[in-house]
Amino acid sequence: MSRPAPQGACACRDFDRSELVRRGAAAAGRGLPATLPGMPTPAGTGLSRRGFVLASAGLALTVYGARGLLDSSAAFADGIAAAASVTSQPVLVSVYLQGGIDSMSVLYPAGDPLYSQFRTDLALPLGAGPAFTEDTSLSWNPLAAPLAQLHGEGKVSVMPTVGYSDPNQSHFTSRHYWEVGATAADLNTGWMGRYLDITGSADNPLQGLCLDYALAPSLATAKMPVATISSPSSYSFYAPGVWGTQQSLMYDAFDALGRLGADSGDGGLVQSGQAALMASTLRRQLLPFQPAAGATTTALPTGYPTTSDSFPTRMAAIPAMLAGGLPLSCVSVSTDSVFDTHESQAAPFDTALGEVAQTLYAFQRDLEARGLDNRVLTVVWSEFGRRPLQNASAGTDHGAAGLALVIGTHAAGTMIGEWLGLAGGLDPLGNLKETADFRSLYCSLLEQWLGHDAAPIIPGAASLPRVTVVK
Repeated sequence: MSRPAPQGACACRDFDRSELVRRGAAAAGRGLPATLPGMPTPAGTGLSRRGFVLASAGLALTVYGARGLLDSSAAFADGIAAAASVTSQPVLVSVYLQGGIDSMSVLYPAGDPLYSQFRTDLALPLGAGPAFTEDTSLSWNPLAAPLAQLHGEGKVSVMPTVGYSDPNQSHFTSRHYWEVGATAADLNTGWMGRYLDITGSADNPLQGLCLDYALAPSLATAKMPVATISSPSSYSFYAPGVWGTQQSLMYDAFDALGRLGADSGDGGLVQSGQAALMASTLRRQLLPFQPAAGATTTALPTGYPTTSDSFPTRMAAIPAMLAGGLPLSCVSVSTDSVFDTHESQAAPFDTALGEVAQTLYAFQRDLEARGLDNRVLTVVWSEFGRRPLQNASAGTDHGAAGLALVIGTHAAGTMIGEWLGLAGGLDPLGNLKETADFRSLYCSLLEQWLGHDAAPIIPGAASLPRVTVVK
């Protein structure tokens, strides 16, 4: 299944190249080189993968990095069941805001005397949105009011200028750094993937789950299986003209044929039989997320925005999967909207920010309503921020330090780093200086939330300061 084009984009060639490389479309002779000189190889490249697919069934789950798991349907089923019995497992959800979000249009410095000079077309007036209580020179974009509400409840930690030293303004390279947890081009596993390699299970691919069409590089492992699925509601068997009682008989037949194949002793039949049994196991586990009879889509819980984008649906799937007992540990989701706003920024940015803010708010309320909020922490990030000075096209170009959020009932709920102002907070290139390092954020999430020493996971962890992300 091909991945739909990102929404709301006036994306630059660098962003397009980044996406094409990750999808495997940028090959020699197709108009774009696979990489430019100096560009890192995407994390997860070459990782073995195998989809649970039957010839006449639209099964969407792909498992990456599995070894013995895919040779034993019993190990698969038993591993999922055993992992699901541990109901206290903390869950980390990573939300990637595609394209480098303009942090100064999420938290805008209305109290800065230079703001209106830097943003002649894009400036928001003082009082347009809720005040940011931790720094009165900043205000929330009115469309980010749901985030301001959560922040007021002590459930959002804000990093207004997060980044790293000697910033790289390439979408591809900077995103790679965030994904692998280091400013290193040669790492080929993701930072969450390395955590799962140490703490994960060889028979639970749902421990690292990407809700997308391809694996998020941050989840790329070296040893443990991880998985990707476009949406739990899309994981089902389909056969033209088959429904009702006949459909139930078809499912029973898949199970029976799978068992026959798995026990046949014939190499090819064993392999196909085990794939059928594993696919059937996942179908039963994801059955609660299927559309109701006669419906084409699954209704979202109250509060999630209604949109053609997949982002709200995928976020809503996470609480439902946890409530259903599926053993998730690290989950990755990306926005459909692209924040690479080089031209006429205001309209697409406002639409995208409104959807993201409302979705994240609804997600937190969904967790709380289900009694799952004590288990889940969400980190929201983008590869870089935008330049403070708008360009001639009423847009913003690639910058350096940007915005990150940590959301959850157990989030510390405070500002991490600081806002230095436009007079003294810019580097020689006119970009925002970072006052917090994203690698410090990762170290702190690993140690304070996931309960694991960051040293074997984040390169140079011993020299990185820790920040308080959990209360």
